[in-house]
Amino acid sequence: MTRVATIPLQQTLSGAIQRSQQSLATSQLQLATEKKVNDYAGLGLDAVRTLSAKSMLAQQETYKTNVSRVSTTLSLYQANIEAIDSSMGSLRDELFSAIGTGNSPGLQDIITDAFADLRSGLNAKEAGVPLFAGSQTSSTPFLPRTLDDLAGIAPADAFTNDAVRLSTRAGDGLDVQYGIGASDIGSKLIPAFQALAAAGPYGDTLTDEQKQAVTNALDLLDAGITQVGAVNAANGRKQAQVETLSVRAADRVTLLSNTIGSVQNADLGQVAVDIAQRQTILQASYSVFSQLNAMSLANFLN
Repeated sequence: MTRVATIPLQQTLSGAIQRSQQSLATSQLQLATEKKVNDYAGLGLDAVRTLSAKSMLAQQETYKTNVSRVSTTLSLYQANIEAIDSSMGSLRDELFSAIGTGNSPGLQDIITDAFADLRSGLNAKEAGVPLFAGSQTSSTPFLPRTLDDLAGIAPADAFTNDAVRLSTRAGDGLDVQYGIGASDIGSKLIPAFQALAAAGPYGDTLTDEQKQAVTNALDLLDAGITQVGAVNAANGRKQAQVETLSVRAADRVTLLSNTIGSVQNADLGQVAVDIAQRQTILQASYSVFSQLNAMSLANFLN
């Protein structure tokens, strides 16, 4: 005789409900964390590959950060060098005008201001550290404070920077060396300012001796401006190299991030679909289980 009983069916439905609840909970966790799994054990054979990719990613992100810092420093170099170049160019124009007209009202102040611009640029700082000091960061790289301080000193004695240059790791086995000393920029400008200071002070008109002195100073100033331009050009080439390394590091970071993401990251669109389906299945299971619990032998006899 066939036995009529709901308990075995209840047990079967209860197990199915538990599995549905577990599947729904897994999908909801994936939606919350945006990850397929929450530990490396869940990755199976891909765990070793993912760990290796993460190690490489951390290394490339370090390279990218290093290069970004160097790029910022090189931009500060450029800004200060170009400010000096612009100021020296304006001074040259004023000196040419004074020689051509013989009139020199305000020339003394113009020369003094240009020297102040030079001093300010050479002693520029980044985060409180002199940019152009080499390793001698505890002292000011350009010493003279006024034009009068230039009298009787050798150009080299005006600077305290050394030839030590910074270096940063920018790639596997690749170090980028960078740095500019104050003397690299301004050593040839010092004789020009010394000549101008020696011929001063300047009144409203130039004397014949002053005209000759200014003419001689212009030749020295041109040599100094050429030096400034050469340093700026070299810095520009270094900036181009660093930019290339930055793009390379960023590309590698993107590649490794995508590699890791393809293994770890959940497809949120598919997860949303799975949640909707599993909620429907679970609700249906609840409904069937409720109906089954409401049944009795009387239902069978009827």
